[in-house]
Amino acid sequence: MPEVFATGFMVGFLEWACIMCLMPHLDWPTEQSLGTHINVSHEAATPPGLEVTATVELTAMNGRRLTFAVSAHDGVDLIARGIHERFVIDRARFDNKLQSKRKDT
Repeated sequence: MPEVFATGFMVGFLEWACIMCLMPHLDWPTEQSLGTHINVSHEAATPPGLEVTATVELTAMNGRRLTFAVSAHDGVDLIARGIHERFVIDRARFDNKLQSKRKDT
């Protein structure tokens, strides 16, 4: 495997950038967000030592669904672009649903 910024890490990096963008606007820890969809192209390889910068823009809100345009640049090339969707959740309600699901299995 070549020593480059792996796609999986890049996706996580873009998701984290969206989370950081949202944090000041959520009633933490009651409100949180979950990623539900990502469609990103990995357009260029990034070797170790380059600094990768993410750019995220909230482009749509439909109730609790938030859609972001995302991109990443390594200082030389645009390395990624696409969209990411997140849902704002009530943490207690979400935890209760998970607990119920655990009981059903």
